Amino acid sequence: MKKHSKRYNKLSSFITEPYYSIPNAISLITKFGTAKFFETVEAHVSLNINTKRSNQQLRSTLNLPYSFTNFKKIAVLTHESNISEILELGASIAGYDNLIKNISENNISFDILLATPEVMPELAKLGRILGPKGLMPSPKSGTVTKNIKDTIFEYKNGKFEYKADKSGIVHISFGKINMDENALIQNLLSIYLSIQKNKPVEVKGKYFKSFYICTTMSPSIKLDIENFSKLK
Repeated sequence: MKKHSKRYNKLSSFITEPYYSIPNAISLITKFGTAKFFETVEAHVSLNINTKRSNQQLRSTLNLPYSFTNFKKIAVLTHESNISEILELGASIAGYDNLIKNISENNISFDILLATPEVMPELAKLGRILGPKGLMPSPKSGTVTKNIKDTIFEYKNGKFEYKADKSGIVHISFGKINMDENALIQNLLSIYLSIQKNKPVEVKGKYFKSFYICTTMSPSIKLDIENFSKLK
């Protein structure tokens, strides 16, 4: 049995209800910030999907109303000749041969990989390296695009990709413990609406199984999922 710290156990004692409304949960979670740094606030959403079936996969992108993340390194794989312009737009790395070589050698120094459509046949060969790291570009997530300029701008301004893991659980960070409570509520609502919007067509019956929030180092608080409809 896992042994928790005194701090963790003390925070757990504040959770007195089986589940909470979103405003009450956010109010409570902001009181959990007793670490020596501003902890990240996370959502962990369990869904009624069978990820072994290709038609029940969940993978999408989201741009939260209130951004909080640090800038991530963007790489662009392309045959285009205007590499200098792509770098000026905010990409950290851009090109083709050298980038392909680095990826094949598992030398990855970026957080997001964008690609133009014509390079995908070659990039598909590197799926065994990029896939497990969550870096494989796809048209559905918008990381395969002809519009490199706008896509770089979106990711520089907080856009990110999320997906359900093998257990059908989505893990998303949506703020910092020191953010305004309303900002955290709006970010949380955006997550709910995005997951709801991207519900796989083949999924029948109840979609959301459970919805928890926590900080980096805190116990989790279970949310009343029905309460989201009152915030729309």
